Amino acid sequence: MNPESSSHASESSVGIAPAAAASLFETSGPTTTANDIDQAVRRRLNRLKLAAAPPCSDAVFLRRAFLDLIGTLPTADEARQFLNWNKANKRIALVNQLLSREEFVQYWGMKWCDLLRVKAEFPINLWPNAAQAYDRWIRESVRENKPYDHMVRELLTSSGSNFRVGPVNFYRAMQSNTPRDIASTVALTFMGERVDRWPAERLDGLAVFFSCVGFKGTREWKEEVVYFDSVKAVDEQANGNLAKAVFPDGTPASLDGQVDPREVFADWLICRENASFARCAANRIWFWLFGRGIVHEPDDFRSDNPASCPELLNTLEKKLIASKYDCRELIRFIVSSQTYQQSPVPRSDSQQADTQFACYPLRRLEAEVLIDAICGITDSTESYSSAIPEPFTFIPEQQRSIELPDGSITSSFLEMFGRPPRDTGMANERNNQPTSAQRLHMLNSSHIRRKIERSESMKTLIAKFQKNPVQGAAEIYLTVLSRYPTDVELAVVEQYAKGSIGKRRAAFDLVWALMNSSEFLYRH
Repeated sequence: MNPESSSHASESSVGIAPAAAASLFETSGPTTTANDIDQAVRRRLNRLKLAAAPPCSDAVFLRRAFLDLIGTLPTADEARQFLNWNKANKRIALVNQLLSREEFVQYWGMKWCDLLRVKAEFPINLWPNAAQAYDRWIRESVRENKPYDHMVRELLTSSGSNFRVGPVNFYRAMQSNTPRDIASTVALTFMGERVDRWPAERLDGLAVFFSCVGFKGTREWKEEVVYFDSVKAVDEQANGNLAKAVFPDGTPASLDGQVDPREVFADWLICRENASFARCAANRIWFWLFGRGIVHEPDDFRSDNPASCPELLNTLEKKLIASKYDCRELIRFIVSSQTYQQSPVPRSDSQQADTQFACYPLRRLEAEVLIDAICGITDSTESYSSAIPEPFTFIPEQQRSIELPDGSITSSFLEMFGRPPRDTGMANERNNQPTSAQRLHMLNSSHIRRKIERSESMKTLIAKFQKNPVQGAAEIYLTVLSRYPTDVELAVVEQYAKGSIGKRRAAFDLVWALMNSSEFLYRH
């Protein structure tokens, strides 16, 4: 992208939808080679007579890749280097760099923590030491790029102390741990199915696999050991209850009381012949990258909620299995596709453009990513705490919000912008819908104002603007929006700086205006 030739857009709106601004977000010609994802999507679009959006510009791709892969805005230097980089296939090179960064571990670790309900206090009640152990195990699994099937098997079959064996907390991170409630959580988390639509006998058949999970306390405060209760298993076998175990696909299981039934279920769940396991995982990763699942919501698989593009879901499922459940490889596969690199500006007025992935879907930044972006721009910090005094109640202010280990540790900003409470693990717990309170906070709060006013990096930018408004404005745009301003935007800024308000105030207003623009608040 040549930013100097970008066509014209109103700075005040910085909107994404207006047609006049479209070329800011688009480029001509393919930017990457079509892969199996693109073939599946294009065949579907052709059948529906929907036009695909053109490729996004380099500036849009840069910001999108940073936000989607590491939950972090690029710095002005990173944006400048990428936009001026003449390397062939530089987008693929950028993706590979981002997938190896520590922020990838933290950001995707946060997503798994949301799903697996890492929360110390009510109603999950893991307690702080256990929440820390659970969080560490999840993020370390992401860091090691542990195969997804191995990760799930550990969650389902581990035994030991909740303080020392992180994955055993899967059985404690529930509002109730009766066999039926455990079965419900397993179906939701790993099969993407809500059991309230299941026949009772199907849930009862699955619950048998968890009927021998034991829990016992120790002398240490709030420590609990999760284990296979072999004594109970013998009793359950004797009274015939183990014979009632049935896999969710209707196949009867053979349990003998000597083997932990959780092992038998885990073997069935993650075997290659069980396509529902890989399909659920692939759909969830797609949902995390696009904000919409091929089956939507990603935890609502059922016969009357079919995939919007079955061929695409089959492609992802096969890719995940072929890569031996390498989630990072599946993410690379998706992000490298032309479908992912489409412009956010649709070419069709049809409502199916979003559901069929004919363009990249707009969505507001998550609460954690937004406050981290604001802090990053203004080199400021936030205070996080838990409402109930416990160990780890107060978090060092340098810690980013995507690194918070516990859903009980929060702030008023995170709650206002819809951070999920981690009570159920359902995707719809996160609320990214904009509200009036959010707009007022960004437009008119002392919280945001102080961050800008007290920022040393902002003072440097404003001083640069006072010496040379054009260069200063370019640096501010790179810092906040990760792109260069257009000629029209520069003209508006120059005209504003020449007014009675003065250059210093004009620079301050420019920063605040850009931070309130849709282009900043949304991923696009």
